[in-house]
Amino acid sequence: MRHGKKVNHLGRTSSHRQAMLSNMATSLILSKRITTTVAKAKALRKYIEPLITKAKNDETHSRREVFSYLQNKVAVTELFREISAKVGDRPGGYTRILRTGFRMGDAAEMCMIELVDFNDNYSQNKGGKKAKAKSTRRGRGAKKIDAGIVEQPTAAEVPAKEEVQTEEVVTEKTAEVVEEAVAEVVEEAVAEVVEEAIEEVVEEAIEEVVPEIVGEQPEEVAVEEVVEEPTAETPAQEAEEK
Repeated sequence: MRHGKKVNHLGRTSSHRQAMLSNMATSLILSKRITTTVAKAKALRKYIEPLITKAKNDETHSRREVFSYLQNKVAVTELFREISAKVGDRPGGYTRILRTGFRMGDAAEMCMIELVDFNDNYSQNKGGKKAKAKSTRRGRGAKKIDAGIVEQPTAAEVPAKEEVQTEEVVTEKTAEVVEEAVAEVVEEAVAEVVEEAIEEVVEEAIEEVVPEIVGEQPEEVAVEEVVEEPTAETPAQEAEEK
């Protein structure tokens, strides 16, 4: 009978169980979160939380005691430097177990065990307490000056919020319409100026190019008049002419 024996041996020998818990505690200190079975997580919580409490007292004796359990200098340094500084104001409950379902194969119930102070998102959104609004029984009436009640402005003097908002909306819409109209006018003016400039440039180019084209035409070749040179006539020819 196991009456009063609440220690879960996890189906291991004492040395195997101690080595496993030491290894898991080192991983949790370095990674701040590990995934394991629910049974191992509950055993690890009982194993590591007393070590975190001892880490609050940073002395040589405390470091030697924690090292005898973890057997890892890096984990001991991390525990005494960072973790102890964050959990200094917490009186206990340094770890959180979040169940994640069942493992395929043996259907073991799985969970994620983490250090509470190193999960800021969970603490702010779900675990954080909302601040209560302060309430008082004292009346907050109108202040009195010279034993007289200060007159509050009437509804006619104070413009309604809806009217003010309507005026703001109308002003914004008017400004948008004016901007659009100005943009259209500017675009038309720019287009006209560009067209006139293009026409002037084209006319100047035509005036410069046309005379050059006309002057380059080939000139008519002047027909040289052939002048016959006088030839020497024979005496017989001269006699015939006479």
